Amino acid sequence: MHPIKPNLKTEILPTALIIIMAVASVYFYQTFPETVPTHWNFQGEIDGWGSRATGAFAIPTMTLFIYLLMLLLPLIDPKKQRYSQFTRAYHIIKNLLIVFMALLYATIGASALGYFINVAMIIPMAIGILFIVLGNYMGKIKPNWFMGIRTPWTMSSESVWNKTHRMGGKVFIISGILLASNAFLPAQWRNFIFIFTILFILIGTIGYSYLVYQNEKK
Repeated sequence: MHPIKPNLKTEILPTALIIIMAVASVYFYQTFPETVPTHWNFQGEIDGWGSRATGAFAIPTMTLFIYLLMLLLPLIDPKKQRYSQFTRAYHIIKNLLIVFMALLYATIGASALGYFINVAMIIPMAIGILFIVLGNYMGKIKPNWFMGIRTPWTMSSESVWNKTHRMGGKVFIISGILLASNAFLPAQWRNFIFIFTILFILIGTIGYSYLVYQNEKK
């Protein structure tokens, strides 16, 4: 039996989105100009371009790879028996990632077709919501080799794992709020907020797990 017990209810949304993206990729390839925007800076200005094929097929291919990988990894995880303890959280996170990729693809596709898309607002908001939802389910993830905050200290002690993930959930929620705020802040603040958030995540997860491990040893 598959450790995460996939079924029609858990897989209908990601499967439908991947099929829609595959169909859209054919349309986009026939419709896109020769070069399409693929990256925007913190001011929402285009600073990266790619070929028509890259714009049409890269994200759907990547999304399919992510989806299949998340179905495969629990099967080969030495701790596969633990997935039954956080199956619902695993499916929510898996599906959320596919929804995020579909939104990103729709944003890039609409922009490449010439529609005005406020990327500086849409993408920070989407990333912020992604982190907030991840934070809400972080504490439910049990020890495994592929998902969660995997440091030498969390992998060495289940109590360190649990404490780190409870703290990590709070860190991710706060980080999500900070990242979403970039959609409304002046352009000159966005780079600072992004760097600060990355440091906050590293200290609040990796650093915290080390401190908890050292305290446990004492």
